[in-house]
Amino acid sequence: MQDLAKWRKEFPILERRTYLISNSLGAMPRRAEEALLEYTRRWKVDGVRAWQDWWELPGQVAEKIAPIVGAEPGSITLHLNVTTTEAIVESCFEPTAERNKVVYTDMNFPSVTYFWKAQEPRGYQVVTVPSDDGVTVNLNRLLEAIDEHTVCVPISHALFRSAFVQDAKAIAERCREVGAYLILDIYQSAGVVPVKLKEWGVDFAIGGTLKWLCGGPGNAFLYVRPDLAPHLKPRLTGWISDERPFDFVVNDHVYTDGPYRFMNGTPNIPGLYAAIPGLEIVSEVGVDAIRRHSLALTQRLLDGARERGWKVNCPLEPGQRGGTVAIDFPDGYEVAQELIERDVLVDYRPKAGVRVSPHFYNTLEEIERFFEVADEILQTGAHLRHKGTRTVVT
Repeated sequence: MQDLAKWRKEFPILERRTYLISNSLGAMPRRAEEALLEYTRRWKVDGVRAWQDWWELPGQVAEKIAPIVGAEPGSITLHLNVTTTEAIVESCFEPTAERNKVVYTDMNFPSVTYFWKAQEPRGYQVVTVPSDDGVTVNLNRLLEAIDEHTVCVPISHALFRSAFVQDAKAIAERCREVGAYLILDIYQSAGVVPVKLKEWGVDFAIGGTLKWLCGGPGNAFLYVRPDLAPHLKPRLTGWISDERPFDFVVNDHVYTDGPYRFMNGTPNIPGLYAAIPGLEIVSEVGVDAIRRHSLALTQRLLDGARERGWKVNCPLEPGQRGGTVAIDFPDGYEVAQELIERDVLVDYRPKAGVRVSPHFYNTLEEIERFFEVADEILQTGAHLRHKGTRTVVT
């Protein structure tokens, strides 16, 4: 922990607040501000000539992501958000009478489920595998649901509510057995849990820099298995995916080779600038070191919560636990609001509770600070003043 403490100075918010919410928004690296200033300088000084470098920027950022998630070079593209990225993948397929199932769990992030349910009028049949306890997913039940009628399996690696880590390798193997495709959502694992896309044989993976990669919003990424990519022709496409984009040929789209095949319109250039410092820091720290630190801090959260008799909605087994501990306080929403007002930044999710998500830049002292403030809130009833104020879940 002392080795990682040196990184705290790179994240200005840590000087003012107890920041325990990296599963929602990673702390901003100090260098991100400098990167955005460089973006505005290029725009101001070079104008349209800046595109000479900006055109290559999505690929450069992708190459910083690839080793973090165990992906091959040239297998990742950058997009705006998960929904858009799911749509790109879906546009590579067409349901048939023999193969039309989409299998996922009721622990998926809602955006993924909303998107796929909206595709049912096109001929897909969505099959939802329920969780028995609201924390874990029964692997055998999920594998049994994936059969020869399945097109794809869009599931989360680490669940957003409970941080339960699913067995991606086993699910990928089952998909290969029956000819289905795994779409693995690694948004809640990339940067805090080791991810090995190539080794696991994952077909598609979707993530983003917003959370554990400390890269800010507007940067989702898509991994496509390299041997699969040349055979796919996404219908959600655009001029950047063409092999001759600057010829501006109308009605004669020829897909380019390589990752830009899965791109479409103009990328989020300022967001890409902002993402680079966080990716560089996470790479330098190393996901294995981050994982060890995360497990130590989440274990302390688990122990402290259970000592107090508080219910926890996350796996007790370290190997099954991501970077978050969800504590199901009575009046959890109100407790979260009072913690936030006291500069202990957490969040609240229904069916989970108060989510506490330390990262490599956090310390054991900050975990104790969380308990100290939470104890005082509950003992004094200070959170009760937030009753009836719930309009937006933060």
